[in-house]
Amino acid sequence: MILAIDTTSEFGSLALVDESGVVGEMPMRSPDGFSHVLYGYLSTLLQGHRLTLADITGFASAAGPGSFTGVRVGLAAIKGLAEAAGRPAVAVSNLQGLAAFGELPLRATLLDARRGEIFGAVYNSSLEIVQPEVVMKFEAWLESLPAEVEFLSTEMDRFEASFASTRFAKAPRRNAPRILAGAIGRIARQRLQQGETGDPALLDANYVRRSDAELFWKEPLTKPAPLS
Repeated sequence: MILAIDTTSEFGSLALVDESGVVGEMPMRSPDGFSHVLYGYLSTLLQGHRLTLADITGFASAAGPGSFTGVRVGLAAIKGLAEAAGRPAVAVSNLQGLAAFGELPLRATLLDARRGEIFGAVYNSSLEIVQPEVVMKFEAWLESLPAEVEFLSTEMDRFEASFASTRFAKAPRRNAPRILAGAIGRIARQRLQQGETGDPALLDANYVRRSDAELFWKEPLTKPAPLS
């Protein structure tokens, strides 16, 4: 049983994933952050499925890109729980999580990085990276992409107008759900089954470029405290 957390934006989520798939998923919303409400949501989810932390055999967290503080909250929670329980933990890119909702062989996933830029990447149907995660201007990113791709984002409406004058004007585009924890948990479970150690000490945030994350999310440019 995998417990997965996503706190990388104000629309967060929790999920429980086992061999049958997602057995429970809970949306969370907290515009002022999750540090003060996360464990209350977690307790509610576990109680609703008559589980305790002792029943969890692995942990997963969305690692970003996203809110600088939100990413750290989720990773710190998962690392602490995994270390206390002696269980493995996996950090999963939000962009890879988005790719899980695609249907075509190549899936271009993107998120708003603010100031006219996007976080983007391309994955295949096995959720393997095909084109590296980047942060760059939307138009320049489009020019770098292969011809036959499906676009996925939790906020596709923001980009619709920008597609009109490009070679991707008629490309398939899909709004993925904001609730990503289930996808994060499924990816983490697969990685653990494939032999990843899941060492909690190795968990790290995925800002694509840390300085960009600090800039775009307009949060204090102070160095975060170590997770350990």
